[in-house]
Amino acid sequence: MSRPSFPLEDISTTMVNEVGYSKAIELLHQASTPLGFVASVKEHDNYKRIWTRDGVVNGLASLLSGDVTLINTFESTLQTIFEHQHPIGFMPSNVSADGKVSYGGTVGRADNPAWAVIGLCQYALVTNHKSLASRFEKHVEKCFFVMDAWEFNGKHLMYVPQSGDWADEYIQHGYILFDQLLRIWALRLAANVYHRDDWQTKADTITTVIEQNFWNNNADELYAANLKHQMAQAPDMYWFLGFNPARIYSQFDLQANSLALLLHIGKTDQQQIVLTFLADVMKQITSILPSFYPAVEKTDWEMKELENNYAYTFRNSPHEFHNGGLWPVWNGFLTAALTAHQQTDDARKVTAYLHEANSALEWEMNECFHGQTKKPIGVARCTWSAGGAVIAEKSIEGKKLFFYYPE
Repeated sequence: MSRPSFPLEDISTTMVNEVGYSKAIELLHQASTPLGFVASVKEHDNYKRIWTRDGVVNGLASLLSGDVTLINTFESTLQTIFEHQHPIGFMPSNVSADGKVSYGGTVGRADNPAWAVIGLCQYALVTNHKSLASRFEKHVEKCFFVMDAWEFNGKHLMYVPQSGDWADEYIQHGYILFDQLLRIWALRLAANVYHRDDWQTKADTITTVIEQNFWNNNADELYAANLKHQMAQAPDMYWFLGFNPARIYSQFDLQANSLALLLHIGKTDQQQIVLTFLADVMKQITSILPSFYPAVEKTDWEMKELENNYAYTFRNSPHEFHNGGLWPVWNGFLTAALTAHQQTDDARKVTAYLHEANSALEWEMNECFHGQTKKPIGVARCTWSAGGAVIAEKSIEGKKLFFYYPE
């Protein structure tokens, strides 16, 4: 199971980190426009636009960096996305320089309302400037309204369509853990900023539902009757990706498990089980970690679900893109999670690998990398790869975002 590693021995880790952080900040400056952060400084498909998701991630990195210019760009990003909120409440996928708005492709983006609220509240809490949060309070209420509606059954979990979040060419649909966790994070933050006990209560309720239903268990009360027999498919070393009426997704979801650690989901022993699993995988995969693991292989029946789910070209061959690809941005959140749980050595290791990945092709900072060859396979000059590096580096330095988990 051993795989080729990035050549860390070619340069000292300290030098890689210093240069990597500097290059990441440089790219974020290049991506700064009057409307906010663009997803890439290269003209490629629709990447040179203001994206809710990418813009907020880069904004969180900016807040951690303390760079005033970047923080101002984050403010512009928030204004752009909230000013283009749909009347119903869902948030833009992206906004172009000439004001054209996309709310998604075949389906909308179920994660964007939460990302928008997270960004707005983090900005208010870190800068201690509440005027922007006050200005968009009604918009925040609409974000939570539409997420409530997406439950469909009033049982506290959103139903996410296929292609409905960041992994928009992957297989998952249904009650996807990552999106539920973003909603909890948004509710906790907004409850604090706006002094709304009802939002805190909702966050606590969703947390309980997650802890009962996204971990392999034999509980008497599960979200639905089908989970009783489906639990046989569930892993027992981490929070599973999600479920729907037909199945449980047993793949390891790096983003969801990193967020679960940051939000302190589950009991201490469950958190330790996840940390142990991560440490074991890191020993086997000597690089940044894949977003979804293991990859769907060509002979797996799930490949049929991948083959036609793409917008421009097929990118999900085994170990590529969402299907086992390596994404610097989510490894930034992994580093933050490891640091929050005092796994400092592993956090430093992931950060070094992250900078080394970003350094490929003279610091191209590619969107993602092949899970086995480690070669860049995504969009060049991708700004949230820079954002992930900043989040990782600042987390190791002890800088923290707000999560408001129960003590």
